[in-house]
Amino acid sequence: MTSIYAAAFFCLVLISLNILSIGIAMARARPPRRPLPAPEAAPGVSIVRPVCGLDNFCDETLGSSFSLDYPVYELIFCVARANDPVVPLVRRLIAANPAIPAKLIIGDEKVSQNPKLNNCVRGWDAAAHEWIILADANVLMPKDYVQRMLASFGPTTGLVCSMPLGSRPQNLWAELECAFLNSFEARWQYAGETLGGGFAQGKNMLWRRDVMEAGGGIRALAAEIAEDAASTKLVRRQGLIVNLVDSPFEQPLGFRGLRDVWMRQVRWARMRRKTFPLFYAPEIFAGSALLLLVAAYAAYAVGGSIAAALIAVSLAWYVPEALLARSVGWHFSWRMPFMFILRDLMLPVIYVDAWFVDNFVWRGNEMSVREEEPSVGKG
Repeated sequence: MTSIYAAAFFCLVLISLNILSIGIAMARARPPRRPLPAPEAAPGVSIVRPVCGLDNFCDETLGSSFSLDYPVYELIFCVARANDPVVPLVRRLIAANPAIPAKLIIGDEKVSQNPKLNNCVRGWDAAAHEWIILADANVLMPKDYVQRMLASFGPTTGLVCSMPLGSRPQNLWAELECAFLNSFEARWQYAGETLGGGFAQGKNMLWRRDVMEAGGGIRALAAEIAEDAASTKLVRRQGLIVNLVDSPFEQPLGFRGLRDVWMRQVRWARMRRKTFPLFYAPEIFAGSALLLLVAAYAAYAVGGSIAAALIAVSLAWYVPEALLARSVGWHFSWRMPFMFILRDLMLPVIYVDAWFVDNFVWRGNEMSVREEEPSVGKG
């Protein structure tokens, strides 16, 4: 009988934590009612955008860089190779917007095995302003993008970030990616930051130059396989915190393949396991798989209906998540509840995979999270 009480208590705790995290996200992720105005005496901001290849909606996401309602900013695009197919697009956008200070830097500096970090180094060095944003090429920037980043920078802040918000999915697997990015990953990141455990997310990062330089400069981010993990540690060593932007910025998805979604999630999981293993360990409780297993055991032990128990627990788990997506305007369709379930069936496999597999391929680059793997260009 004790085991049944323990199982019931386990289910109650997990459902309560799930609802708590959803409540936090509902409060934090509502889109602003109106665009934020630029602050008085707005500081100059440099926006560094590493580019590589042509992503879905690339013309729109990179083009949004030139439409910001902010008085003083510059754009620095960085690409590793002159023959990259994104180069003509960037040059065309720069030529079409002569009023916006912008440049394209070709050629990276290999400070690590992370190609994105290598691509950002020269852009950081070329930045003219004290406030610097590192923003991925597939981020869609609203007109008040800079204002919203600056608004989250407080007295104890070392770094402001925004996770990607999946939008405009055009097939089933893109909706699966929305199920991962939005009401799961973004939601738990908001909950973690609210409870004092904010982590950097490399999609959008607002730095004050002196914070980065006090931690050893941008090349110090080569200490970790992931630049966002290194950023988190650099900031925390200075007694500062990572803050998240209220309401995340969009990443339009378009079409996705199942393999694309899978590889992205296992890559992120392997890097989280490597860089923050103690925080990664409890991630197994974030999805519903263990909850449903324990609920089925409890129903079996008392001679009840396993199917009824699974349905009841699933409703308690997924209805609040659906309400979150609907209430804050994130993508939601009749297929999304099924994508929530599929995601949670994948999560235990991803979790176990991350403990045993070290290697992955990102944009054609073979990488490893093994400590004995030397970083390219280090030393």
